[in-house]
Amino acid sequence: MKKLAAVAASAHSGVPAGKRRSFLYYLWRDRYLYLFLLPALGFYLIFKYSPLYGEIIAFKDFQIMKGIWGSPWAGLKHFRVLLSNPDFWLVFRNTMLLNLYKLLFVFPAPIVLALMLNEIRSNWFKRTIQNLLYLPHFISWVVLGGVIVAILSPSTGVINTILEQVFGIEPIYFMTHTGWWPVMFTLSSNWQGAGWGTILYLAAMANIDPQQYEAAKIDGASKLRQIWHVTLPGIRPTIALLLILQMGQITDVGFEQVYNLQNEAVFSVSDVISTYVYRMGLQAAQYSYSTAVGLFQGVIALILMLTVNKITKAMGESGLW
Repeated sequence: MKKLAAVAASAHSGVPAGKRRSFLYYLWRDRYLYLFLLPALGFYLIFKYSPLYGEIIAFKDFQIMKGIWGSPWAGLKHFRVLLSNPDFWLVFRNTMLLNLYKLLFVFPAPIVLALMLNEIRSNWFKRTIQNLLYLPHFISWVVLGGVIVAILSPSTGVINTILEQVFGIEPIYFMTHTGWWPVMFTLSSNWQGAGWGTILYLAAMANIDPQQYEAAKIDGASKLRQIWHVTLPGIRPTIALLLILQMGQITDVGFEQVYNLQNEAVFSVSDVISTYVYRMGLQAAQYSYSTAVGLFQGVIALILMLTVNKITKAMGESGLW
């Protein structure tokens, strides 16, 4: 029967039975589907892969008038400079610390929100909460940064007004205090991104078999037990995948958020690799040095992502590949 089905299929497709179909056959057969990939493929080729050519600048003493190939070769000179530069290690420390805060307090937030939203039975109330949570994701950090600074202002800010009039606490300079700034950075990251992240987890929860919840109820499991033994294991592959992607960005806090929230008073805790590259590359015109910093940042991120992906696969998850 299998042989007859194979013969029938090959007769229908015009390919002789027993012969392996080539890649060109499938490419031609699904040509219209592959056409839909061209815009995404073009985007990555133009904006992600072609700029890698410029990484050569990190190994040269780049001069704009001479171009990339005309500039003299410098080898690992700029990497030795950055590794011996105490300013770079301060920036690297700030970057890793802020990303550690995001990993501990921002990464779990969408999971908690998704678990709470999944238990809401009123559809209109659930949609309203979702829309309010998603809204900050679509607002630029230029606007969000201004809102945060205004809210936390020591003179006219809502937070300090409440603290002073209700609790009798003196105004706190949140955005100019080296202790409070990382806290405000972490909270603003949650405000901006946690709601959007719940979409992926809610989609994963929708694929959980309802019969598992029914079986848990029959066994006498409480709501918390159902979440722990059914919901969380059901979304564990999604959590693992997003954790791997998060580790790939652990050396990149995000330029827009930090740049719009930082000021000179908190440079010691807010200056990160992205703002350092902007300052060294565009403002100080140290193109080769800033490219070396960016390349170093990418290599560290790649190593961390590969490591976490391997650990995740060893724990039984599928990983990225």
